[in-house]
Amino acid sequence: MYGFDGGKLVKGRKRQTIVDSLGLLLKVVVSEGNAGERVLAAYALMELVEERPELLEKVEVMWVDSGYDGDKFALAVWLMIQAHVDVIRRTDKNFEVLPKRWVVERTFAWFNQYHRLSKEDYERLPEMSEAAIYAVMTRIMLRRLAV
Repeated sequence: MYGFDGGKLVKGRKRQTIVDSLGLLLKVVVSEGNAGERVLAAYALMELVEERPELLEKVEVMWVDSGYDGDKFALAVWLMIQAHVDVIRRTDKNFEVLPKRWVVERTFAWFNQYHRLSKEDYERLPEMSEAAIYAVMTRIMLRRLAV
C-alpha cells in the first residue's frame, strides 16, 4: 500500500518519493534530472529497506504510475520486499482521477504550498533539497497532530 512518483523540478532535478497510503512521506531521493525513474525508485526503496525495514514488512502491493512499468522493476521490488507492483495507467486522454495515484500527487501538492519547494530548486546540493522536503513534511504531520 505504498507508491512511487518522480516529480520533476525546473532546474534539472528529480524527486523520487515513497509514500504510504495516507500520502505521508517515507523516503525521498533528489537526483539529477537525467537519471532514470526506475533506477532511482529502486535506489530509494533499497535505502528505505536498509534504514527502516519494519515499515515495509506488511506491504503486499505497491502502486506506481506508468513510468515504472517493466518486468525488471517489478522483479527488483519483489526481491527487496516481496510486494506486487500494480501499475496505474491512464485509459483516456481527458483528465480523470486515477485510483490510488492521487495520493502521491496530493503529497506533491502539499510540497507546492511551500515556496522553497514549489517552483525553483534553491539548493545547490541534492541532500539539502531532501532535508528541506523532510522538514516540510515534518511540519505538515505536526500540524495534523495538533488539530
